[in-house]
Amino acid sequence: MKLEDILSISGKGGLFKYVAQARNGMVVESMDDKKRHVAPATARVSSLKDIAIFTSDEEVPLSDVLFTIHEKSQGKEILSHKSPPEELKRYFGEIVPDYDQERVYVSDIRKVVQWYNQLQQHDMLEVIDKEEEADSADEAGKDTDEEKDAT
Repeated sequence: MKLEDILSISGKGGLFKYVAQARNGMVVESMDDKKRHVAPATARVSSLKDIAIFTSDEEVPLSDVLFTIHEKSQGKEILSHKSPPEELKRYFGEIVPDYDQERVYVSDIRKVVQWYNQLQQHDMLEVIDKEEEADSADEAGKDTDEEKDAT
């Protein structure tokens, strides 16, 4: 499963897997209870691949943040998303030292922590990590092929 197939739906808690396109939206499956729902076309649905964290210089993709957390925690669960705000900010500052404290709210940090723990519980991070590495290797191979064609 790729990170682009894991979705967050505004107004609904947790993460969802993309299953199929429906006539009036998309069919998604909750990662928690495995129930399938139809997310209407009017719902604000975001792929985790499209989400980024604001920093003082640029934006850091959520995938990079999740992998940094995964490396620092050695693949274990981290603090709860219900932890006190100061503890969440301190922890997130260790993960993304230059995050923009004016534009990244505690609620955003809570979501990232909750998403990480949810992906970790379902052993999705290592699967995603391997697929991301394979995709980047494929892209690197394409770049060298294009360079050969140019000569």
